[in-house]
Amino acid sequence: MLQHPSADAVFDALGDGTRRAILERLTLGPASATALAQPLGVTVAAVLQHVRVLEEARLVTTSKEGRVRVCRLEQEGLGVARNWLDERRREQERRLDRLAAVLGEAEEESGG
Repeated sequence: MLQHPSADAVFDALGDGTRRAILERLTLGPASATALAQPLGVTVAAVLQHVRVLEEARLVTTSKEGRVRVCRLEQEGLGVARNWLDERRREQERRLDRLAAVLGEAEEESGG
């Protein structure tokens, strides 16, 4: 049974510019490792190493189609990142709401 990727794995994968460029390209649709390597100016072997990290973070899936390895964008890892960021955003909003309440009370007490 596959486990969900950790936020650490997802953000580690997203922390590299080459991997982000691969993800950007895959938003246009599936691509072979060769097609991903060409605009990046890196070898196919280097792309496959990056793809392996992206697969572990569930940001990309690959399949063998004939003699070509095809990469596709995977939503699971992006969902992990989105959930982590949403939790941080909600906590900050709660803190700001509490601050606004305290400031509002202070203004009322001062007669403002």
